[in-house]
Amino acid sequence: MNDAQGVRGDVVTSYRKAPTRTLTAGGVTFAYRDLGPNTGVPVVFLTHLAAVLDNWDPRVVDGIAARHRVITFDNRGVGASSGATPKTIEEMARDAVTFIRGLGLEQVDIHGFSMGGMIAQVIAQEEPRLVRRLILTGTGPAGGEGIKNVTWLSHLDTVRGLFTLQDPKQFLFFTRTAGGRRAGKQFLARLKERTHDRDKVISLPSYFAQLRAIHRWGLAQPQDLSVIHQPVFVANGQSDRMVPTKNSFDLARRLPNADLVVYPDAGHGGIFQFHEQFVSEALDFLER
Repeated sequence: MNDAQGVRGDVVTSYRKAPTRTLTAGGVTFAYRDLGPNTGVPVVFLTHLAAVLDNWDPRVVDGIAARHRVITFDNRGVGASSGATPKTIEEMARDAVTFIRGLGLEQVDIHGFSMGGMIAQVIAQEEPRLVRRLILTGTGPAGGEGIKNVTWLSHLDTVRGLFTLQDPKQFLFFTRTAGGRRAGKQFLARLKERTHDRDKVISLPSYFAQLRAIHRWGLAQPQDLSVIHQPVFVANGQSDRMVPTKNSFDLARRLPNADLVVYPDAGHGGIFQFHEQFVSEALDFLER
């Protein structure tokens, strides 16, 4: 099969074509997708509130997978993965480590977006030898400003979406400027490009468990981020409503080896709105 079909030789190059696989570890059957070259340090993607495998922007996944192995997965109780969804970020982090080790991986790079970035911080602190480099996008530290408000913001914009017949992510992830609205529509269209073997949507109990975990993270005492010595790339939009952009500046200031990029006229989904720029910067960071 040729690369236009998303496969080059035996290597899957397109997220749209990546088969959904399963792995049983720690009593949980995890659903995951695996693509890109099977060499070097893999990049494990940790996703956001309510997200399943199909919520990753294929331009971001494919862009990284052009040069690195990329692995996405559903955490416990989410999408097609079995079990009950944890109510703390720390438990989610332990599940992610169980999955990574279940794949036989001894070292990974991690890209954590939003809630996934919270999970990534815990992994880097609890399992430092497992993590080579960290990409933290649209996220913030424990006790970060405004993180405890994610629950009511999510409820508010879900209602706004129902009344305007729009996906809530149009409000949650993107600004209400002309550029933000356009970027949101393009992003949502990209999420529908995969037409076969799509994941199950998150259940309401799992969604509420995740909300509780994020709320607890927002109320938690700040952690000592100086113990994270790995190189970190922090990125966000200039106007993030969900995890206020101040948190990205805070992360970059408190992490001893961090770079920060903030995209203009962009919200929580800034890395999807500026996906070409983000992929280029992420690749540069991973390959230093």
